[in-house]
Formats: sequence, C-alpha cells, structure tokens
Amino acid sequence: MKTRKLGDRDVSAIGLGCMSFAGMFGETDEATSLRCLDAAWDAGIDFLDTANVYGPHVSEQVVGAWIASRGHRPVIATKGGITRQEEKPVDTSEAYLRRELEGSLRRLGVDHVALYYAHRRDPDMSPEEIAGVYGRFIDEGLIGGYGLSEVAPATLRRAHAERPCMAVQSEYSLWTREPELGIVQACAELGIAFVPFSPLARGVFSERYPAIRDAFRGAMPRFSDENYRLNRAAIDPFKDWAHGRGLTVAAAALAWVLHKGDHMIPIPGTRTAGHLAEWAGAAEVALSDADMAEIETILPIGFAHGYRYSYAQMRSVERYA
Repeated sequence: MKTRKLGDRDVSAIGLGCMSFAGMFGETDEATSLRCLDAAWDAGIDFLDTANVYGPHVSEQVVGAWIASRGHRPVIATKGGITRQEEKPVDTSEAYLRRELEGSLRRLGVDHVALYYAHRRDPDMSPEEIAGVYGRFIDEGLIGGYGLSEVAPATLRRAHAERPCMAVQSEYSLWTREPELGIVQACAELGIAFVPFSPLARGVFSERYPAIRDAFRGAMPRFSDENYRLNRAAIDPFKDWAHGRGLTVAAAALAWVLHKGDHMIPIPGTRTAGHLAEWAGAAEVALSDADMAEIETILPIGFAHGYRYSYAQMRSVERYA
C-alpha cells in the first residue's frame, strides 16, 4: 500500500471508514467487522476512522476489540462534538469534549489517538476557541493532532492560525464535489490532509447498486425513488468505462479521488471483507490525464439528481458557497 502524509507521519493512502460497523447501512455483527478489519490490515491499510456517535459507541468498541485481540497498532482517528440533542446538536466545549474523548479512549483501549476531529462546527464557539481546546488535548498527550469536519475554508484558516490543524474531513466523491469550491484548495495550500468520507457515494460506486433499506440513506434526496433511478442511469456508463479498463467500479471511483491531490486520504467504508476487496488496490491504479478527462465527460461536475443530505442532516454542516 502506498502512503501519504497525515501531519508528520505516513499512513496508508486509503483509510477505512468504520461507520458501517455500527449497522448504519444494514445489519452486521462483530465477527464480520473483525474479519473486515483483518482484511484491511492485510491489504496494508493502517488508518482507521471512527466516531463516538457511530452506534453510538459500537464502532469504537469493535475497533477496540480488534486492537485488543490482534495486537496491531493502527493510526486511529475518532471524533466528538455531535450531541444528538435538538436544542444544541453540536458541543465542542472543553468539558463536553474531554468527557467524550475519555469515553472514546476507554472504548478503543488506548491512551491516546493520532487524530481527534471536531465532528461538526459548534456555532457558539469561534474557530480559535475550538483550536484552543484541541491544543490543550495535544499538550496533554491525549491526541496527536486535531481535525475539523464539514467546515468552511474561512473556519479552517482561523483555527489553523491559532493551532495547526492536521486534517479536514468532508464528503467528497464523483457525485459530491462541493469541496472543490474552496476547502480542497485551502488544505493543499496549508499542507493539511484532506480526508474524503463517502468517496464511493454511500456504496453507489460498487459492482451492485445498494438497495435502500436503511433509514440513513433513505432520508437523503439522492436516494428517493425518482432521483435514484436517474442517478443510476447517469452512473451506468461510468461502470462500463471502469470495466472496459479491467477495473472494479469502486477502484476506479476511488482512484479518481486519489488523483485529485497528493493530500487526499479517502476513507471508504464497508462492513465486509468482500466489499473491501473491490477497492483495496485502488492506490495502485494510475489514471492518466486523458482518463480523468473521460471520466469528467461521463460524470460532469454537478451531475447528481437531488442533494446529498436532507434538511435535517444538513443542520450542522457549515455552508460557504
């Protein structure tokens, strides 16, 4: 597995998003998740991304059980700040985050994590205040660095000026390209890793289109009956293109993300070793400029029907364009 820079360390060019271990996209069990983690490790993937709210707590518990039973030492990123409370959905105050971080460390069975994200921007705190809280965690040795998720470039610049930021995470894929309006460029300029989540579009860029049985995808406008039909029709030619080059659909879509910048460290998620095998080798896929141009013709920016999130799901995402 090729590597890329996350702060001052090298990590696998592709990480593993562990949200699916919590059953967000269908039923699963710990044994299946452990086999998936084994397959990831065998493929050279050493960067794992989780969060306290996945489950809640289930994903971190699974990762912790895997670390305890296997003895591996992956680079772990987790997140805090989402409360699931209607009156204050995001809280990055020091007291709240400290309590959540301590719980995450306990579930993971470690005394520190390499990367700790503010899962969303807390509108009641300035970027400088948020960076200050995370800076104290760094100084105490609880985290190696901090990250921001779904934030505007202006927020990143202010936070980074207060305390250097290690990574920014946002949804980014062939059908979700808003980050190209500024945050991708800001990360490159500042030397910050950009970590695309859902780089395979919630499983759409795979050999089979997922059936929409889970409530999470079911709430997204892109997966309404009409929009999903139109989106599948738009993506079918890309699938043919990938197969024509001897690639799986997932590997081709992930290679496109990796090609968009050396600071890209995508974290596709899956709960099975079988699905992971479809894209684990994507870092070895070399796309030419002509390939990228062809893909752009097949799936031009903005092609997707419907928005990526419902109004409720967008509530805590910082918009800037």
